[in-house]
Amino acid sequence: MGSLTESHEPSKAAQRLRELLADPDQIIVAPGVYDGISARVALSLKFDVLYMTGAGTSMSRLGWADLGLATQHDMTEQAEMLANLNPSVPVIADADTGYGGPNAIARTVSKYARAGIAAFHLEDQVQEKRCGHLLGKEIVSREIFYSRIQAAVNARKELGLDILIIARTDARQSYGFDEALERLRRAAEIGADIVFPEAMASKQEAADMVRLMGQTPCLFNMVAKGVTPEVSVREAKEIGFRIVIYPVVGFGGAIRGIMDAMTTLKNDGREPEDLLGVKDAFALCGLNECIELDKRAGGTALREL
Repeated sequence: MGSLTESHEPSKAAQRLRELLADPDQIIVAPGVYDGISARVALSLKFDVLYMTGAGTSMSRLGWADLGLATQHDMTEQAEMLANLNPSVPVIADADTGYGGPNAIARTVSKYARAGIAAFHLEDQVQEKRCGHLLGKEIVSREIFYSRIQAAVNARKELGLDILIIARTDARQSYGFDEALERLRRAAEIGADIVFPEAMASKQEAADMVRLMGQTPCLFNMVAKGVTPEVSVREAKEIGFRIVIYPVVGFGGAIRGIMDAMTTLKNDGREPEDLLGVKDAFALCGLNECIELDKRAGGTALREL
């Protein structure tokens, strides 16, 4: 069994994310991906960064809503697959509450780094958490939240990692803006690289948070039909956010497309005429690369497909 304090090689993905963050004129746009197909689509469209959504992972792997049912193992396994489709493209991953106390959080940091993840976010909900845009969230004390961030910072240092730590607070809905601000300020002092104010109630609140956080980079979570008012990439940049994630764009689009296609089959007894063909789907997911790799190695198994 490996040690929690074994060292790791520097991550090119993390280095790339740091480079993107260092450009003050650029905002990082990360579409939500949750499986291999959604990630392949995002990569084909040349997005600079991907976001592994916990909600999408829960629904795609487990078939259940985002109610804290996905485990550390579920999330790490999905993260490793997504991060290694193209290791040069950074993946920011949801790490929920860290999946336990300080030792579990240290293990999460180690596992995510080995998986190739560039950055992850930790939140201040209780272990029995839920999507940040549902009602009734329960929030842990400041002390517990700070201990989670401290555990992640300590593990990163002890392991010699450069993975970025994002501190997320869900405190706005339960305790108000000032509490959310105080938690993020302290998290940044502890060593979080980026802060994530979840479920801001208005554009003005979002702008106030960015202004009050000063030089600390802020991440904006644009959840379709969620608590936060809709903000475009341009507006997020004008407000001052450095990263904007769109977690629903992948699974929301997929569910709509699948529903439409299967409804046509159910009602008309045939597939939609404009359905993507199997060879086009395979091409999206690396078929031509596999053929070329096989050819260069002298193989013949993929000569005719």
